[in-house]
Amino acid sequence: MRPPVEVCVFLLSLLAPGVLYAMNNIPALQEPLPILGMGMVVLGSLLILVLLTVRHKTKVDPLFYVFAEFSFTCMVGLTNALEQDGFISGFMGFYLKMGEPHLSTAYAVMMSYWEGVVHFILFLTIIHRMFTGKSYRSLGLLWAGSSIAHQVVHIPGVVIGKYGSNIRPAFWRNVPFFLVPFWAAFLLFSRPREMPIVTADKIASEQKKSLLSRPIDLLLSLLLLGAAAFCAFRGFVVLDCPMDRCFTYIYQYEPYLKDPVGFPRVTMLVYLFYALPLLTVLVCGLNTPGCSWMLDWTVFLAGAMLQAQWCHIGASLHSRTPFTYRVPADKWRPVIGLNVLLAAAPALLALRCHASPAYFMKPVPKGQANNKKKRN
Repeated sequence: MRPPVEVCVFLLSLLAPGVLYAMNNIPALQEPLPILGMGMVVLGSLLILVLLTVRHKTKVDPLFYVFAEFSFTCMVGLTNALEQDGFISGFMGFYLKMGEPHLSTAYAVMMSYWEGVVHFILFLTIIHRMFTGKSYRSLGLLWAGSSIAHQVVHIPGVVIGKYGSNIRPAFWRNVPFFLVPFWAAFLLFSRPREMPIVTADKIASEQKKSLLSRPIDLLLSLLLLGAAAFCAFRGFVVLDCPMDRCFTYIYQYEPYLKDPVGFPRVTMLVYLFYALPLLTVLVCGLNTPGCSWMLDWTVFLAGAMLQAQWCHIGASLHSRTPFTYRVPADKWRPVIGLNVLLAAAPALLALRCHASPAYFMKPVPKGQANNKKKRN
């Protein structure tokens, strides 16, 4: 009897620490180009093992190979985080020295924890649902949002930050990891979503309600507008706005925004130019009946904001961030509170949309119901 595919992927992922330990103790592999070459060989070999794992399957979703490969890199990330925080040693020294030295920063450590725990659990869950015939589209969109948010901050942050002058060949392995989540997101968005069975009468009843008669939606709208305003304000702060409030905020409340590593600055710019418009559009969706796209984009944005805020909050408090850039002890509550609310707002909206989606469904002829689609 063959073990479940997700178990095979889990076991293959556990090879990552052993591979890193071996490479850390082979002098010939501790130069920039050999590190890049060996990394490509390892990922290629992993792909062959993954192909052998599903060779008996007649039809395999191409996204499976993405999730299986990324599961392995999740364990690489978790190994890095544990070593940087002093729980283990002897695994990542060679790679930090000749591969990607920025992975020792507080932001990268928090990013690695997120990958090694949240993404890894998501991958195994998605693979399990994939091979048991269950829908995984929403979980896939949650991961896609999280992964894209990670990459659009990670790569530009390295280039424009203090590590930009010390980029090694191994850094360019991030290019496919940057492109693949966009491709995966495109595939997931293009697939039909699974809708619950709701009668036309209930849909009509929900869509007749004004925002004032929907207190939860009213509260969420205000929360999203507040999150959008916070994104705009901090975007102006990192763009060196000369206003007194901006100056006061960056020096007295959140000095991490001027950390020379570059990651917090890029995060705020991503919020300003991407999260802010999307938050505004979602507020409009809460006020416009029949916006079925809300069911997808709320999940996508929730994944992106949760990942970005986990890294940002964690890095602003982490011991690897210089003391002068950490959140001051007397300002901890308001700063962390605002950042937690910024992460929570899209997540709460996504939960609301999926808990009671009738308001966002397309109207159907009276007496009929939306059919539940059992497609991935």
